[in-house]
Amino acid sequence: MDKNITYKSYGNQAILIEWEAVIHKEILNDILEFKYKIEQQKEIKFSDLIVGYNSLTIKLNQPFKDLEIEKKVLKSIYSSKIRVAQKDHFIWEIPVCYDLEFGIDLKEVATKKRLTIDEVIQLHSEKTYTVFFIGFLPGFLYLGGLKERLFFDRKPNPRLKVEKGSVAIGGQQTGVYPVDSPGGWNIIGKTPIPFFNVDEENPCFAKSGDLIKFKPISLDEYLKIKNKIEQNCYQISKTLAQ
Repeated sequence: MDKNITYKSYGNQAILIEWEAVIHKEILNDILEFKYKIEQQKEIKFSDLIVGYNSLTIKLNQPFKDLEIEKKVLKSIYSSKIRVAQKDHFIWEIPVCYDLEFGIDLKEVATKKRLTIDEVIQLHSEKTYTVFFIGFLPGFLYLGGLKERLFFDRKPNPRLKVEKGSVAIGGQQTGVYPVDSPGGWNIIGKTPIPFFNVDEENPCFAKSGDLIKFKPISLDEYLKIKNKIEQNCYQISKTLAQ
């Protein structure tokens, strides 16, 4: 894939680096490798590196004077042979209850896509999704990999409140609402797993490059897992991605 990378000022204390405007795992891998190279160099002093679908934003410690100078340094880092430290990525298994009590839009999605409810659940849960980045809300994972048969337009009038843990489809994406919030995606289930916990060292367990696998569970299993989580005796299942 041709990587047409551009560098733009984002105010006077941040630089926005953009790749081709498509959602593609090869671009994500290139972004992450560049991010890891920046983390290991000494020329660019930064406070944060923010990954997007096709971008990397560098928040600098202080304002820069000349973007061209910064671009030259960054291009040198990008093309360098810096040995990138291998980062472990995990496959996280997320239990989801697709019961109609939670999947309040599941019947509509199935009807309009000319599928049975079981087929929607199967199509949604048999895929392994890639975490491209985290945004919109703290702990909201932007996932790539939704099957085309499940593409479904967002609601024209968003709900004022979508419950935390709601699993939903919006356009060509699927995701999980980490907190109660307004939202216009179509809700097809719910997970008891918390996706954001401010009290944890890493408030969101997943990161860009990780993988998400949804596992269908019954309503009874949902309640049992939720109870274990409330008692702090539940561990999210994960395996090392190859």
